[in-house]
Order: sequence, then C-alpha cells, then structure tokens
Amino acid sequence: MLELQDICFTRDNKKILNHIDLRLENNQFIVITGPNGSGKSTLAKVIMGIEKQDSGQVILDGQYISNKSIDERANLGMSFAFQQPVKFKGITVYDLLRISAKKKMNRKEACDILAKVGLCAKEYLDREVNDSLSGGELKRIEIATVALRKAKLTIFDEPEAGIDLWSFQNLIKVFEDMRKEISGTTIIISHQERILNIADKIILMKDGKIKKIGSKEELLPEVLGKKNKPKCCKIGGDMLE
Repeated sequence: MLELQDICFTRDNKKILNHIDLRLENNQFIVITGPNGSGKSTLAKVIMGIEKQDSGQVILDGQYISNKSIDERANLGMSFAFQQPVKFKGITVYDLLRISAKKKMNRKEACDILAKVGLCAKEYLDREVNDSLSGGELKRIEIATVALRKAKLTIFDEPEAGIDLWSFQNLIKVFEDMRKEISGTTIIISHQERILNIADKIILMKDGKIKKIGSKEELLPEVLGKKNKPKCCKIGGDMLE
C-alpha cells in the first residue's frame, strides 16, 4: 500500500504540489492524468525519491520512506521509468535485461521480451544502451526492463512519449500483461485514452491538487469531454484521440 500525507512541493516560488493526500491499495492499475503543469510528473518523482518534497510523508506498506534514497526505495520494491530514458555507456541491451530480471536469462528469453515492445532482438541484444539508439528505442528498452523487475510498485512517467504508433499499440499490450501477471501496483502518468481505458482507477490532477479520484466509468467522460479533451496526439504520422 502506498500512502501520501500532506505532500507539498515548491519550485521557483511556485507551488507545484499543494497538500496532496493519497492512499493506494495493493494490486491496482492506476493512471494519473490532468493538464500540463498540474503536477503529475512531479508527484511521480516525489514518490520515487527523485524529487524531495518540502513537507509531508511518503509511506510504503506502513514504512515511512521520505528520507530514503532512490536506491533504497528500489530495494524495497519500487521501480520507475522516465519520460526521457537513461543511457548506460558500456552496457549492452542484453546485460541490462539480465540485470533487471535479477535471474539467469538466456538470449531467447531476452529476445521474447524485446519482441513484446516491438524490437527485433537480433539487432539489439548486443548494442550498447547509448546515443546510438534513438529516443523511441531507448524508451521501449526501458519499458522492457521495468516490466521484467515485477516490482511491488512500478511508476511510468508518460510512457507513450517519443514512440511510434505500432510501438504504442504494443505498449498497451505490455501494460495489459503486467496487470494480469504482476502482483503489484502500477502507476502511469498519461493522458492517452487507450491507457486511461485499462485503468482500475483514475486520478485527475489540476493546479497541483488532486481534483477527483474514481473509476474509468466515472471519470473518462470528464477527462475526455469536449471542454477538457486534449488535442489529438500525433504518433508516427497517425492521430490518436
């Protein structure tokens, strides 16, 4: 269970998170959405310890973790996928997958994982995770590594950013599989309707506050209504609602 108590975060004299209280039970698929600048990504980073809140507490399974580092939180079973994936000079894709899985993994198993995120394994297993890979390729590799960890709490910050339409469709399948196979909670920061549509619960943020929490049946009409509906997002030449 994840609990946030009175979380506040200010940057450049602007209140980004304004007294956030939130309680998430285990084994849920959560999507946090809202307009740009509403505090979604900052909230995700505070949960993971990438950003430090000004006040308030982050609690995981009854344990106060606000003073724990990113590594310590990872060891407690938390995992995070960035909007802009991290590069690892000198480490191959195969190495990164094996490290993430925390178990022996043969090349066929690694190939199967990469295929799920739309990459041809023979072309990628022995490549370094560096600038030779495009942003979309790095994003797909990161999603594969995060899914492999099968963490207690997994956070994806706008996973659809920078990937093409075909990969986006496969990304939805990856999330659906995670929902079925992993006994943990997944939090996704997104405004994409296809991701919102597979959520157990949607959290709507605005102006650094949680405006509403509810099921997709309760909140999708408001999130995707004419007044608040985001403009079509162009992915790989196709327009997504």
